[in-house]
Amino acid sequence: MELLDVGLEEVTIAVAHISEIACPPNQTAMSLLDHRNQNEYLAGHLPTRLEGLDAALCGGIPFGVVTELVGPAGIGKTQFCMKLALLASLPTSHGGLGGRVIYVDVESKFSSRRMIEMGISSFPEIFHMGGLAQEMAGRVLVLRPASLSEFTESLQQIKVSLLQNHVKLLIIDSMAALASGEYGQGPPRHHPLGWHISYIKSLAEFCRIPVVVTNQVRSQSRDEASRYLFQGAVESRADTTTEDPSNFDSHLVAALGIHWAHAVSIRLVLESRSGQRLIKIAKSSISPSVGFFFHITSSGISLLNNEGVEMMGPQANKIHCQGHSGIINCDTEVLQ
Repeated sequence: MELLDVGLEEVTIAVAHISEIACPPNQTAMSLLDHRNQNEYLAGHLPTRLEGLDAALCGGIPFGVVTELVGPAGIGKTQFCMKLALLASLPTSHGGLGGRVIYVDVESKFSSRRMIEMGISSFPEIFHMGGLAQEMAGRVLVLRPASLSEFTESLQQIKVSLLQNHVKLLIIDSMAALASGEYGQGPPRHHPLGWHISYIKSLAEFCRIPVVVTNQVRSQSRDEASRYLFQGAVESRADTTTEDPSNFDSHLVAALGIHWAHAVSIRLVLESRSGQRLIKIAKSSISPSVGFFFHITSSGISLLNNEGVEMMGPQANKIHCQGHSGIINCDTEVLQ
């Protein structure tokens, strides 16, 4: 103030004036809704073609945020990802996004043959046209980083591709596999993917595309159960004394820990209950917590019923792996 030869009152007025110009104006919920309605591309979705799930998600996998698929090995996460890749590359005239897809295939599970099979079964009128199957498969760019450091280096390449190559979907299958060599089974002190999830979220927001990542499951310790009640805690110590060992699978939790859980916007859990597969919305700010039983056919994931089952309390976040020993191995990944 001495250098500028101004008084405290003048400085206070100047700061208030600058703040008024720099700070964004207050907005109401209605004004934000009107803005989104006027700019529909900001609120876009990639329909999954699963009617009940799309209705619950208000249209499908949303643009601009990170959606996570969590579940035990062999439950159908990669099948779901390949179907989404197919739908994103589908021409807009047939309900797709008509763009390219970047598919980060960490565990080498992506199958072009399987994706084309899904296309032929789901859209025979399109895929029987000469050369279209090969053209759509050519729209899916598959990256296979061998390590977390290699993936880190490829993120800049991914950003450039998103901006230059009309990319409409980014899939990373799976994030847990990328970090598996970085820490043990317990929660890490410093999350090895902290920077990566922030960068991936920024890509989703800046490019306004859906980003889908998969995550694995691990056993939940009783100490974690007491700390993270929303993830499906043991309800009481009295219950644990008579707990059926066959129910221990309900103490499976998503890998990568609590910090990662806060970073994703939508979490879809794929699990098995009494021999049936179930996909449920475990986390979403816009959707109810509902689940849908499904099976896997030549066309990919198909819902048995479009009427969702409401998930109450801890059931929304508990992850089950019961009754599918023939197709699911909770310890060893099975080719899907």
